[in-house]
Amino acid sequence: MPKHEETRHLPYTPTQMFDLVSDVAAYPQFLPWISAIRVRSDSDTEMVADMIVGFKGVKESFTSRVVKHRPDHVRVDYLDGPLKHLHNEWRFRDDGQGGVLVDFEVEFEFKNRLFEMLAGQFFDKALRKMIGAFETRAAQLYAGESGSSSSSAHSAA
Repeated sequence: MPKHEETRHLPYTPTQMFDLVSDVAAYPQFLPWISAIRVRSDSDTEMVADMIVGFKGVKESFTSRVVKHRPDHVRVDYLDGPLKHLHNEWRFRDDGQGGVLVDFEVEFEFKNRLFEMLAGQFFDKALRKMIGAFETRAAQLYAGESGSSSSSAHSAA
């Protein structure tokens, strides 16, 4: 089962990053391959949403529960769709200098082993593109609101 963990140091606050990640309805505006979101329910602590993902003429829809612990944690759990399993965690830690450490973890498993093998070939590239899209969106939303612009990463697959 493909899995990825990474930490990024960004020049934003934990609250800013929490707001960005928990605004699932805005994902089609900036995330690659996300063509539509339908929010079924939303509260301060939990959201259930359908996401339509498209790539090279193939479209799939899946439903996830997003559990929100403001301002430091967002957890996404898969409910229904073409996958067997999907789990995603975001943690936001104040770095003590006006920035944030973002801990990101994702793991998934397709119902179809062939799909999983194919996805595994593109997983790292797609993940880098997705994480980059979140960083670009943060810069667009919060430019000039925070301090320094250092960024570092480590990953374990």
